[in-house]
Amino acid sequence: MWLSAIKIAMQAGSKIYANRQKTKIAMSEAQLMHADKMARGEEAYQGKLLEARQSDWKDEAVLIILSLPVLVLAWAVISDDPTAMDKVKLFFDMFSQLPSWFTNLWILVVASIYGIKGTQIFRNGGGKK
Repeated sequence: MWLSAIKIAMQAGSKIYANRQKTKIAMSEAQLMHADKMARGEEAYQGKLLEARQSDWKDEAVLIILSLPVLVLAWAVISDDPTAMDKVKLFFDMFSQLPSWFTNLWILVVASIYGIKGTQIFRNGGGKK
């Protein structure tokens, strides 16, 4: 069972790495296209915005934070420690009882970091009451 979990984690990791490489290539091409437009006088300089986005660490920090419960859960299952599994169950029970305003706020923060429009959550009433 845990081998399949490791396999899934490895596949997800390799997909994330491949997407990061594609992003770097796309950003490089965008900078080149922008430089060409600037040289022709069609656009003003906007390179600082692109440079700031490339050195941004928030995406990685959020990904690590969101991955921690999965890693702890995997450790509790692999370790065969009943107290660890009880604590993980307690964590997820308590986590499910968080107020909807907090979970909605967290979703909006994560969505804004990854460039996803999360305002639909508030329009639909949050999903959790």
